[in-house]
Amino acid sequence: MKKQGLKIAVIGGGSSYTPELVEGFIRFHAELPVRELWLVDIDAGLHKLNIVGALAKRMVERSGLPIEVHLTTDRRAAVKNADFVSTQMRVGMLEARGRDETIPLKYGVIGQETTGPGGMLKALRTIPVQLDICRDMEELAPNAWLLNFTNPAGMVTEAIQRHSRVRSIGLCNAPIGLTKWLSTTYGTEPSAIDTEFVGLNHLHWVTRVDVNGDDKLPELLGQTEGFTGKNVPSTGWNPRFIRSLGGLPSYYLKYFYMTDEMLAEQQEAFRRDGNRAAVVKRVEDELFRLYADPDLAEKPKQLEQRGGAFYSEAAVNLMKSLHNGTNDIQTLNVANRGTLDFLPDDAAIEVNCLVTKNGPLPLPLTRVPENVKGLIHAVKTYERLTIQAAVTGDRDIALQAMVHHPLVPNVNVAAPMLDEMLEANRAYLPAFFPQG
Repeated sequence: MKKQGLKIAVIGGGSSYTPELVEGFIRFHAELPVRELWLVDIDAGLHKLNIVGALAKRMVERSGLPIEVHLTTDRRAAVKNADFVSTQMRVGMLEARGRDETIPLKYGVIGQETTGPGGMLKALRTIPVQLDICRDMEELAPNAWLLNFTNPAGMVTEAIQRHSRVRSIGLCNAPIGLTKWLSTTYGTEPSAIDTEFVGLNHLHWVTRVDVNGDDKLPELLGQTEGFTGKNVPSTGWNPRFIRSLGGLPSYYLKYFYMTDEMLAEQQEAFRRDGNRAAVVKRVEDELFRLYADPDLAEKPKQLEQRGGAFYSEAAVNLMKSLHNGTNDIQTLNVANRGTLDFLPDDAAIEVNCLVTKNGPLPLPLTRVPENVKGLIHAVKTYERLTIQAAVTGDRDIALQAMVHHPLVPNVNVAAPMLDEMLEANRAYLPAFFPQG
């Protein structure tokens, strides 16, 4: 007989983000009664898993809550009979991210881990592994929810929804990060803020910002520095462009709207500091030194220096809402189903959803600026081609995906860049390099 309480499996449990997740499970235990927390990683991540897992156990022990923390490399044991499976993995680890960020720069193309060619290679490595996890879940936990944070979150979520029977939702920290920024900016509670998101993961526009019932969008469109992420340079927007755009752009949109400036900034940052992966590795090394302290029994403040700060808060909020059927509104990656009439029904989009016990229901959009539809459609075309390439290992489809990304200038750049990036990822792309 199953014990009372919930079983949660975290794939990529050795991640530096895990203490934030554990903090959330402790804080909201009354609404989300976690009984078993399984942290899973691969052999190469075992050292980190042991450090993070020991910290997780100290945090739980200090809380006095009846949560059992299990550390394992046996994914199937972790997934079996789980209520929620959360994926926060990085196939190829930070070394692969470093290649994703540096190889495109050689070709004069943006090098970023989720946007452009780097994001494409991350998807090609990740999607087959995620679908393996889904096959385990179909067999061992058919009623579980899969919450995917693994980037590129929209593409990975769409691949899961199109190629498995698992109940899945994609999540990103950007929407909750924006709400927190607005809350601080206007000195009000997050509950007093109402925003509307239109677009895709890392490609969205915020077309409504109401604070205590007042429309703040025009005012925010006049602030050209505004909200940015730790992992995106803070180059300022053109004020006239932003005022006329019709929505507050995701900071990732700088790569599309200010490509030359962002590329120059990336190349300068690479000369100065190495790639973003090297910067993240330095932050992570410091975090793991802190985590290893046997006297530490709480999440350290330094974790917020990572680009994904607050992502775990988004995870716990979503689990709470699904478990309790709270019918609140969250910004999630879900199947389109007619929400954006110019995209296929099974395309993953990032929009506000009503979270019911049976899953999220995308809310109708009040406004989709005409001028953003073309870019959404172009990037979605690239995403769907990338998913197809990840599932089939077809190099011709992969080339079409690479060429059709708006940040890749032409086929004569795309073809050699793709070949070099595939070769650099050979160890993680068995479908593209069949044996024998």
